[in-house]
Amino acid sequence: MKYLKVLILALVCWSCNAQTDNSNLLISKTKFTNYAKLPFYKKLTTTNNGATVWKDQYKYLDSIDIYSIKYKSDNLIVTGLMVTPKATGKYPSIIFNRGGNQDFGKLVMGHAIYTFGELAKEGYVVIASNYRGNGGSEGKEEFGGKDVNDVINLIDVLKEVEQADTDNIGMYGWSRGGMMTYRALTQTNKIKAAVVGGAISDQFESLKDRPKMETGVLAQLVPNYYDNKEAELTKRSAVKWADQFPKDTPILLLHGTSDWRVKPEHSLKMALEFEKHRIPYRLIMFEGGDHGITEHKDEVNQQVLNWFNKYLKHNQPLPNMEYHGK
Repeated sequence: MKYLKVLILALVCWSCNAQTDNSNLLISKTKFTNYAKLPFYKKLTTTNNGATVWKDQYKYLDSIDIYSIKYKSDNLIVTGLMVTPKATGKYPSIIFNRGGNQDFGKLVMGHAIYTFGELAKEGYVVIASNYRGNGGSEGKEEFGGKDVNDVINLIDVLKEVEQADTDNIGMYGWSRGGMMTYRALTQTNKIKAAVVGGAISDQFESLKDRPKMETGVLAQLVPNYYDNKEAELTKRSAVKWADQFPKDTPILLLHGTSDWRVKPEHSLKMALEFEKHRIPYRLIMFEGGDHGITEHKDEVNQQVLNWFNKYLKHNQPLPNMEYHGK
């Protein structure tokens, strides 16, 4: 009997440890409520009969919830943002990949209110990572190295979000976030549709255009960069491995023709590679558009929404990439 009790105790301890090892990835989510403290609050509001109310274009803020989140990624605690519709129900999900590096481009409430809020009000759960080492996250970012796991792990985080329809997940990345999206798409089959804007697709060409990025970013963030330069640049250059992309994930490429940070050739060359390997894509070049395509912002937002609606909400069939027609 004594040995039986010991065995039972051992099994209980093992079970507890197993539960700990398989514990949830989403550590916390904290709802944001104090809009009045935002430095741009006055831009969102107007006065009506002495009362402060949302301007018409921001009334959707009453229909969404904004959260700061913390989640586990490779045993690191990483921070991010999440925006959900307030109404109960299941909604398609979008993983947004931010641009920049380190704290330049880190997620702020402006991302949640504008970019994420515009999608959430249309019936999407939107989630985004600051990446490891940034925005209070543990670890150190690698500008497209192991920090890509911080993006991919959000797929499992979404399983813990009650409103998230994890059968319909899209991915949306801008600039460096486009590069992260390219890398993630070759490492998971859980993404049904993707959008990239001003996306880096060729790090070799990037360094020719912006040589300071090597010493100021890559050499600082990529482990053993100079010892493995060729391999590390290739790893971050999707034009070199376009054949690895899934052929059932349609990709929308957006680029401004006056983008100096990431030259428009990045998306033009990527489209040619997708064409060669018959990857479903659509390329839209915006005349005179800068890196954020700010000159055509409304059109950009509509194109993004249309793309996700088509493949995540309406489950439209994939385009026929075989050469065909009369």
